[in-house]
Amino acid sequence: MPRSTRIAGIVTTGELTDAGFSADRIRTLTRRGDLYQVGRGVYASGTLASEMLAIADGLQLLQLAAAVAVTGPGAVVSHESAAYLHSIDLLSRQDAATLTCPPQRGRNARAGIRLHTATLSADHVTAFGRLPVTTPARTVVDLARTLSFRAGVVTTDSALHRQLVTKAELRQVLTDCRRWPGARQAAAVIDFADGRAESPLESIARIAFNDCGLPPPELQVWLGGTVEPIGRVDFYWKQYRTIAEVDGALKYADPHRARAQLRRDSLLRDEGFEVVHFTWQQITQTPEHVAASIRNAFRRNTTRRSA
Repeated sequence: MPRSTRIAGIVTTGELTDAGFSADRIRTLTRRGDLYQVGRGVYASGTLASEMLAIADGLQLLQLAAAVAVTGPGAVVSHESAAYLHSIDLLSRQDAATLTCPPQRGRNARAGIRLHTATLSADHVTAFGRLPVTTPARTVVDLARTLSFRAGVVTTDSALHRQLVTKAELRQVLTDCRRWPGARQAAAVIDFADGRAESPLESIARIAFNDCGLPPPELQVWLGGTVEPIGRVDFYWKQYRTIAEVDGALKYADPHRARAQLRRDSLLRDEGFEVVHFTWQQITQTPEHVAASIRNAFRRNTTRRSA
């Protein structure tokens, strides 16, 4: 079968037709398994499809390869789809394939493909297997420019935590994009981001603390104990000896783990720490109530220490 000049093993209907394959022949090859139809007007070789579908997320990778093939020369996986390839967290899922392509008149995205237009420098593009994809740093900056501040922080915290990028690398990419829409917001996201945040919930909590006027906490601090620490806490305000802990959906699914958490809280309180817990629902729906609980803990510890 013909070989695509863009991604080996991926061909469009137009390429097959140009190579002399009739519509009937294409249907026959598809029935036999020599071709695998990934989407409308785009096929993978049977061998490539078998290899890809045998691995985790193989279908998604095939669909991204198909999106690049049908979009045309210069198309690069970017934004949410690039974050997916780099295993960078997103606040919300994007089902469409997101690509960046050079500015070109008359180029329209197909169904299931979301196009951004920009000129990408060579050092902003890397490869993920057979796919051209924006680098982690360029991906983070693009998302920080185009998503909400909250979603941008979730993505940037994740990339920093996974050590895929540094703030210096992000600022260098941002310098290259300084005249682009959203660059000012991206700069604010990068300044606020903290790689010590270990989950989207912790990133959202940091934003809520800031919006509610709380001082910035330390993250992932080991506290208590004389011989060894009692435990590592999510957020800590040293001035007020106050701890805030995120309760994820699975945190207390195991009763043994739940009892261990209660015992740890008791040991920390015995050493003079205030401990406040909150959930995803509370920090996203009623952040002011969470902030009020933390302020009350500040006051209790300040009063106790004064006495």
